[in-house]
Amino acid sequence: MNDDLRERIEREAEVAALFNALKHDSDAQVGAIMGPLMGENPEFREHGDEIPGIIAPVIERVNSRPDDERRERLEALAPDLIEELESDDESDEQTLPDLPNADAYEEIRMRLAPNPNGPWHIGHARMPSVIGTYKQRYDGWMLCRFDDTDPETKRPDLEAYDAILDDIDYLGFEPDEVVRASDRVETYYDHARELIEIGGAYTCSCSGEAFSELKNSAEPCPHREKNVETTLSEFESMVDGEFNSGEMVLRVKTDIEHKNPALRDWVALRMVDTPHPRPEASDYRCWPMLDFQSAIDDQLFGISHIIRGIDLQDSAKRQRFLYDHFGWEYPEVVHWGHVQVDAYDVTVSTSTIKAKIDAGELDGWDDPRAPTIASVRRRGIRGEALVGAMIELGTSTSDVELAMSSIYSHNRELIDDETDRAFLVRNGVEKPLIGAPERAEPPRHPDHDDRGVRTISVGNAVLVEPDDVPPNGSRIWLKGLGPVRHTRDAFEFTGESIDIVREEGVDVVHWVPADDNVDVRLRTLEGDVSGRAESEIAAYDPGEMVQFERVGFARIDRRDGTETVCYYAHP
Repeated sequence: MNDDLRERIEREAEVAALFNALKHDSDAQVGAIMGPLMGENPEFREHGDEIPGIIAPVIERVNSRPDDERRERLEALAPDLIEELESDDESDEQTLPDLPNADAYEEIRMRLAPNPNGPWHIGHARMPSVIGTYKQRYDGWMLCRFDDTDPETKRPDLEAYDAILDDIDYLGFEPDEVVRASDRVETYYDHARELIEIGGAYTCSCSGEAFSELKNSAEPCPHREKNVETTLSEFESMVDGEFNSGEMVLRVKTDIEHKNPALRDWVALRMVDTPHPRPEASDYRCWPMLDFQSAIDDQLFGISHIIRGIDLQDSAKRQRFLYDHFGWEYPEVVHWGHVQVDAYDVTVSTSTIKAKIDAGELDGWDDPRAPTIASVRRRGIRGEALVGAMIELGTSTSDVELAMSSIYSHNRELIDDETDRAFLVRNGVEKPLIGAPERAEPPRHPDHDDRGVRTISVGNAVLVEPDDVPPNGSRIWLKGLGPVRHTRDAFEFTGESIDIVREEGVDVVHWVPADDNVDVRLRTLEGDVSGRAESEIAAYDPGEMVQFERVGFARIDRRDGTETVCYYAHP
């Protein structure tokens, strides 16, 4: 193979790798580049055995560049592909489907129905993201109703109420009204009495096992034909707390021979011995089940559309029996599948996260390893980024996986332009520096010359990451400073031009002065990482974002003595 052909292969491979990495927001792979490269250049095919070895180092250099450098390089080599990338971004943008029968309603009225048994994990963001977006689309109305009528098995956490409202605000939405179901118990009692009076419910003292046998055999409960007066009297005894847990329930009359036993004469209210944690609700012992409470409230608040998990399909069917008793029209329903979240070792569930916090395995709900809204918020990820990623999942009935890379991509678009750059070296290797300039002046941001430069006093030695130390005799480019050759266990400044990077593929690496830097503890999903950053980081205020070049975006969290604690956001 002659030199001209080799150079052409390298050039085409670089363009393909840059485009591939930017399009998929990930590192390019040799296998993904080979197909398009050979398809678009048939004359390369006879050299197929040699090409992987030629393009592998080219792809490695592309993967070592941050996104802004990849885009800049691709724009220089193939500006038409930049336009194609932007066009793809627009065409790939997904929107939510229209709500069913939306035109039939004067106002779209929807509800969030969080259970305040703990702070929200990432999966909880889907409901406010989708419903809030629909509210904006239809200029509709949104209720936040805390479904907190289970003081025992899903016991409310008193701090969760405000925390959830704060999370909804962080995501960029505001409910038109906020209610707590535990404040509305008397309303549920009134509707239970009305249901009894119209012959739609009865009190039942069967044990759970006895009723289950009857239900599964499609046989009516012996209490089903009680007269209204007896049922009302026993229900009032339930309200007055005269029964213990399990002694008496109120059941909704359905179809006792329904093909689905789960729908047969379901429980509307039951006795709970455990007091509610809210003082305002602690005297109640007769509590509505969620299907009853939710159905009543959806009617009273005029909810037009309900979005709920596909695992709650039976809830809609149960509630329709109740609506039929009252002569009400049931709302439109959209069922969606579960959302799974990748990237975390911790199961995405409130109970699992709470157990790990109690066991000391997580520092708290905002530990960077926790799959919670509090965690991603502390890491500097904006609520808008979560919303964008959730909206892309749509409302399919199939289970879907939320890739954290999607959230990161959305967040990167939001913060990249305004976030200044800095150097951070992890597990630094110290190398004496010979013949280098006294100062380095890398830009604060590669796209904004008006922001100026960071002035770094170089000194007589630098720290670089272990993987960036080249073999003896090889060169690297210290970003913002210049070229050095690794020789005699030191870095010797060579004074060559940037052409050695552009034409010879010399690696560009980040660094910090060995004697003028600050301690940094970077909190990540994998655990804490110690490093040294350029000294200017000490002037950043908590809450500010920085992009550590070739490491990723991070949020300055606090100072612990001389150590700056940062929370890693994403690459």
